[in-house]
Amino acid sequence: MNFIYPAVFYKEEGKISVIFPDLGNLATFGDNVADAMHMAADACGLYLFTALRDGEPFPPPSTLSEINPAAILKDVEMEAAADDAFVNMVLVDMAEYAKRHSDKAVKKTLSIPMWLNTLCEEKNINFSKALQDALLTKVLSL
Repeated sequence: MNFIYPAVFYKEEGKISVIFPDLGNLATFGDNVADAMHMAADACGLYLFTALRDGEPFPPPSTLSEINPAAILKDVEMEAAADDAFVNMVLVDMAEYAKRHSDKAVKKTLSIPMWLNTLCEEKNINFSKALQDALLTKVLSL
């Protein structure tokens, strides 16, 4: 399911900053407009994914014509950036976002030596947690 929210894009300190007025002034930034658009979609997706996971309703999106960039930037004390600011709709495909960012557990089958299994069970080691910790250590060291 797709969701679209308006965002205000504006220049700030060599970056393009983004604010979502409908999402509690959720903010992000990018190195250029394309990067800012990518970051905006990711930030919006995270906001909506968290709301969905927590059972909270999504705020209704405003229309483009309802968003006044100068007023939004004044609220966040960035009124000097209003001259170059623009509003654009940001699309989030929640099904795709959830696939990429879900923390749902996935069952894996693996084999370990019996002697190691016995030792781990004697010490009440949580196999799933131990494997997750080991995998994270391995991935983060690459």
